[in-house]
Amino acid sequence: MTINLFDDNAWLSLRPLSFTRPVADLRVGILTIAQKWEKHLDATAGFLTTPYLSVKYPAQAAATLAINGSVCPDSGLLEAIDKLAEGEVLKQQDLVIAYRGSAGMQLEQALTLAPVAYEQELIRIYHPEDIFRNNDGELKRDFALLTKGRTSQLLSHTNTLLGDDIFVEEGGGAECSTFNSLNGPIYIGKNSQVWEGSHIRGSFALCHDSQVKMGAKIYGQTTIGPFSRVGGEINNAVIWGYSGKGHEGYLGNSVLGQWCNIGADTNNSNLKNNYAEVKLWDYATEGLRKTGLQFCGMIMADHAKCGINTMFNTGTVVGVSANVFGSGFPKNFIPDFGWGGADGFETYQLDKMFETTEKVFERRKTPFDEIERNILKEVFELTQAYRH
Repeated sequence: MTINLFDDNAWLSLRPLSFTRPVADLRVGILTIAQKWEKHLDATAGFLTTPYLSVKYPAQAAATLAINGSVCPDSGLLEAIDKLAEGEVLKQQDLVIAYRGSAGMQLEQALTLAPVAYEQELIRIYHPEDIFRNNDGELKRDFALLTKGRTSQLLSHTNTLLGDDIFVEEGGGAECSTFNSLNGPIYIGKNSQVWEGSHIRGSFALCHDSQVKMGAKIYGQTTIGPFSRVGGEINNAVIWGYSGKGHEGYLGNSVLGQWCNIGADTNNSNLKNNYAEVKLWDYATEGLRKTGLQFCGMIMADHAKCGINTMFNTGTVVGVSANVFGSGFPKNFIPDFGWGGADGFETYQLDKMFETTEKVFERRKTPFDEIERNILKEVFELTQAYRH
């Protein structure tokens, strides 16, 4: 079975995280949204996305079922989609959830199909903060999906376990650490390791080929994606993969994309001194948007990096390929390809950024090919206006 996952206006509201990927490639819980649908439907997913991303994320040409890439699957939604007939579109008011039509049918064409109302609640990732605010529930659902009917590897007797809602994949392990799964499950992916002296509370996921460094303190509702290394103190944060926060410092109520690196002793604020509602930069209005949250830390897009002792204010948005350094608090919006800090920013030119990225990819034995370069070139052009 093949399906396509389509982008709607959520792709715009999820910038800068969506500049480098379709919405369905966002990770929330243990899996990306696309991986969730693939596992639930036993399907191979393609993407109906913006043209410059479609080379890396192609559509499934023969797929007749298309699902909104911002919506996470649950039992009610799976049942409704299973009942959806050819020529019908599943909607919740004006939101198109899914449709069955001709192969390769686009969203605009699907609006002419026969509507079927869906009235149950659903989880939709529409703004960047929706990722960490929904991570606990999605992590628990993914944990159940991935571990059902399977037997976990055993952790070493040197560890202290509180609760038994722990699953360890082949090659995963830990020594001399504490794991508390009384408030949520703990998942340790294939070939991932928790080093000595770490303290971890569920819900927590450490995806494959990642490490938690010695003495780390990780609170619940946290996901560390594949090929990442983390340390220090982390709370309700989602790190997508190929990223590093390897040192002391606090990261809370935050999202980090891929290929990011956090310098030693970097901290982010996730609560304003006056306990007021946190606002985040909005690309559409070029102003601040209310989040409705009292706790909201940092949103950092792909390829962004910061130097040692960086201090991020509450509700900071860091754009694609930004490079932040220096003393003081930089502004709450750090533009894509911005180079600098509290004293101001200049443009991080593409040739210099590519030199660094080649080295970063080489360390991970991953090719930095023309597809990746062209995506970043497009993002560079799209974001020029925000670097004024």
